[in-house]
Amino acid sequence: MESRIRDGRKVSRDVPRLATELELMKFICKELWNNCFGKQVDNLRTNHQGVYVMHDNHFITVAPFEGDSGYLDKSPSFLSFPCGLVRGALAALSINAIVTTTVETLPQVKFHIQIQGKTSK
Repeated sequence: MESRIRDGRKVSRDVPRLATELELMKFICKELWNNCFGKQVDNLRTNHQGVYVMHDNHFITVAPFEGDSGYLDKSPSFLSFPCGLVRGALAALSINAIVTTTVETLPQVKFHIQIQGKTSK
């Protein structure tokens, strides 16, 4: 895991300055997700008013529970860390956000990001 984090730092160091909210979200979906979970987010949607939805159709954290509907109610406890990871990454990039999840069928997860405004560094 340590080598992945080190690689992630190299990736973010070499990326040009991310100027817009959408560029920051794309960075989270591609680079951060790949370094943390081994793949990019499958889809990113936005309403261009501070609401983003990241779709991961085979999220590694809940993938072992695929086909077992008994885990559907318990999935929020397995998704707290990834929500905090996204929220923390955005906070480090000076964006305050609320991150929640929706799980309709395992292992598909939707991460809802509501931007609250810029934080001061």
